[in-house]
This record gives sequence, C-alpha cells and structure tokens, in this order.
Amino acid sequence: MGNSALKAHLETAQKTGVFQLTGKGLTEFPEDLQKLTSNLRTIDLSNNKMEILPPLIGKFSFLKSLALNNNKLTALPEELCKLKKLETLHLNGNHLRQLPAAFGQLSALKTLSLSGNQLRTVPTQLCGLRHLDVVDLSKNQIQNVPDTVGELQAIELNLNQNQISQISVQISHCPRLKVLRLEENCLELSMLPQSILSDSQISLLAVEGNLFEIKKLRELEGYDKYMERFTATKKKFA
Repeated sequence: MGNSALKAHLETAQKTGVFQLTGKGLTEFPEDLQKLTSNLRTIDLSNNKMEILPPLIGKFSFLKSLALNNNKLTALPEELCKLKKLETLHLNGNHLRQLPAAFGQLSALKTLSLSGNQLRTVPTQLCGLRHLDVVDLSKNQIQNVPDTVGELQAIELNLNQNQISQISVQISHCPRLKVLRLEENCLELSMLPQSILSDSQISLLAVEGNLFEIKKLRELEGYDKYMERFTATKKKFA
C-alpha cells in the first residue's frame, strides 16, 4: 500500500477518530498513527500480518476500541495496559500464549475476545477487571479452570472448543456470571461442579459436545433450580 493511500486514511482518521485498515497485508503497526494519539478512539488493523504490537500503542490514551483479529501476534507489550479508556479489545486468531502481567490495569474494559489463540489457562489478570461483561476464550488450549475464576466479574464467559477437563467449584461464586459456554470440551459429568446448577447466578449453561449425554445433566441435583433461572431469564427477554 502506497504512502498516499495511508495519508488519505490518516486524514480521514483525524476527522472521524476511527482508523481502519484491514486485510492489507500490513506486517507492521503504522508508525504514522503516532500523529493521532489524541484523536483516535478506534483502531482496527484486523486481517493483516503483524507479528509485533509496538510499545507506542500505550500512547493512544483516548482509545476505546482496538481490533487486531487474525494477525500473527505472539505477545502483547506491557504498554498496552496503559489504555485506561479501552472498552473493547478483539485479538481473535493470533498466537498469544499469555497476557501482560499488568493487564488488570485496563480498568474500563468491557469486552475481550481472545478466541483462536494458544492460551493454556484462564488468565488470572482478568479477575481484577471490574467492568468486564463478555470474555471469549473459545478455541484455545485451556485444560482447567482455576480457583481464581471465582473473582471474575464477567456476565458471559465463553470457553467453547478448549480441552477443559476440570473446573473449579469457585466458578459458581462469580457475582455477575449469567452465561457460561463450555461446548466441545473434555468434561466428564462428575467434573462439572453441581453448585453451578444449585447455587450460582448462571442462567444459561451450554455444555453440548462433552463426554456425557445432556439428558444425564437433567438428573443432577440442582437442575430444577437452574431451570428456574433459565426460564425466568427467557421470560425477561421474550
């Protein structure tokens, strides 16, 4: 892509606060964006070939939305965690194995998508985020859900298509968790904490494609309590 094309994009971004350059084969984060650190509210560089997100990302202090889906990122810089206004972060389809240690400082974050990466566990950094609504960790390599998950503030947690065989009973203590997706994992029925049914806020539990038949779930103690929540929520949205 020529400089003139980039220049046109920059001029538009200066007016709109939105910089979108997707599917252009970019191998590097456009350095010229530095001129717009105070203008930009949205950056979308999805479907490119970037391997590195440079530290200068930390300078975009007004950024609300960042999308870097389908790139080749293997790590994220600590500087990303300086984005105190960031509400939406989409990183699907990269090669991320972990999140920066300071990730919990992204205090405004509401939506986080990390589907199709190489995470092996639910990142503990997520538990410090108080405004988190939706977390998508589907299509990773997560094998167990640790005790720290009990502090997660999310409303929806998507763990579909992982390798999960163990879930901490603490998940039933999540104060705001309404939707839990665990489809296509390696769960035995005995490994599903019954407190999810009997003693949690969860009103939609999706567990198709595990190592048990769904009808067996209906025989568990607490299933009727779960169905009460499920039905009440359905009525609310009907």
